[in-house]
Amino acid sequence: MDVLYNVVQYILGFGAAVFVPLIMLIIGLLCRMKFADAFIAALTLGIAFTGMNVVINFMTGAITPAAQGLADATGIALPTVDVGWPALSAIAWAWPYGVLCFPLLIAINAIMLTTNTTNVLNVDLWNAWTKLCTCVITYYLCSSAGMAEGLAIAMGFIAAAIQIIAELKIGDAIQPTIENVTGIPGVTVPHALMLTCTIVLPFELILQRIPAIENNKVDAKWLRSKIGIFGENSVMGFIIGLLLGAVAYRELQAALTLAIQAATALTLFPMVSKLFMQALSPISDAVGDFMKKRFAGKQLIIGLDWPILAGSNELWVTTVLLIPFELVFAFLLTPLGNTVLPFAGIVNICLAPVLLMMTGGNLTKMLIEGIIVTPVYLLASSSFAPYLTELARTFSPDSLAGIDQNAMITWATLETPDFRWSVANALSGHLPGIICFIVWVVLFVALMKFFKKRNEKLATA
Repeated sequence: MDVLYNVVQYILGFGAAVFVPLIMLIIGLLCRMKFADAFIAALTLGIAFTGMNVVINFMTGAITPAAQGLADATGIALPTVDVGWPALSAIAWAWPYGVLCFPLLIAINAIMLTTNTTNVLNVDLWNAWTKLCTCVITYYLCSSAGMAEGLAIAMGFIAAAIQIIAELKIGDAIQPTIENVTGIPGVTVPHALMLTCTIVLPFELILQRIPAIENNKVDAKWLRSKIGIFGENSVMGFIIGLLLGAVAYRELQAALTLAIQAATALTLFPMVSKLFMQALSPISDAVGDFMKKRFAGKQLIIGLDWPILAGSNELWVTTVLLIPFELVFAFLLTPLGNTVLPFAGIVNICLAPVLLMMTGGNLTKMLIEGIIVTPVYLLASSSFAPYLTELARTFSPDSLAGIDQNAMITWATLETPDFRWSVANALSGHLPGIICFIVWVVLFVALMKFFKKRNEKLATA
């Protein structure tokens, strides 16, 4: 176990910006690309990931103090600390059995490819921790329910396996939408965050029946055509940043600084995103040609991390506009059990890609659906706080450094909160969890049918 742990940790230590391009280089060479072409494509992909992370961190660093200012202005104070995803990843990997999620992901993907139950080859192995997070939460809930240690561990890995299968299936389903939105062929996002499409589905179906919302086609291009420069990324970022800064800081210099920072981020996102297309298109073409020659009728889709979607202007406009609602809900939902004020997760990158996939970039629907679903993140992350805090104290005390010993920790915008809460509580024998998980599975089946119909329309178009 120690040897496997050290091997996996060494591989993951490269980080997504090195590990994923390395895998893509190997895939390109196996598909008979020239080394120079495969190397340039892989290198460009690494640059794209690095550039996107730089811009995301820049934007998060600018927005988080403003969120703190908004909270201070309203006097909101809650007992759970939002530590973001890095701390949760450290806690998950510190679990003694966590390393087994890495080969589990590879094995399930290989079996599903062999049995033709998926076309997705998930090379985003760096995000194996998202499966592990579900695994360790389920294990802890099962242990707390009085299950034997061995059974609790088994339940954890069953939850992880269910998530892996669901991610691959949704990766198949959303690929045409991703190609339509980004222009990048042959790639998809089999990521945990996409599972939240399941609970967004009912609201999407309702909004589709409202002509004034469904037919307005409000997206970034529409805004530019109707309101001129006010629809430009830079101007929208400046206005949103200025308004947020004015309320948070109530001081002109700080407000203007945030306005320029937001304008910078919204301008750079689509620029960096073009690198993904530049890197992935030649590899996708090579994979397609290879499959046609050797496996007639067989398609292979490359599964990557969500930043390949980050060039969407609608994604970032929605993300920023949802920030005030997150803070308001944090206060309003305290009677229902919310204990966390979002800071590290204030830029909810786990929700906006979901909304982009469900609506195809309709800004009106993205904002409405985002407002409706945001409370799920806060309530689920709050419910997990006691367990995550205890797990951190047991397996990863370093992740609690600098945090009051009486405080709890969580990730306010914990990805796929609907799936994680329902599957963990269902497998631990919690009746509401069992009911919610059954409903979730029914909705997931409906989601597959929803995307099948959409994909047929996209193919026809």
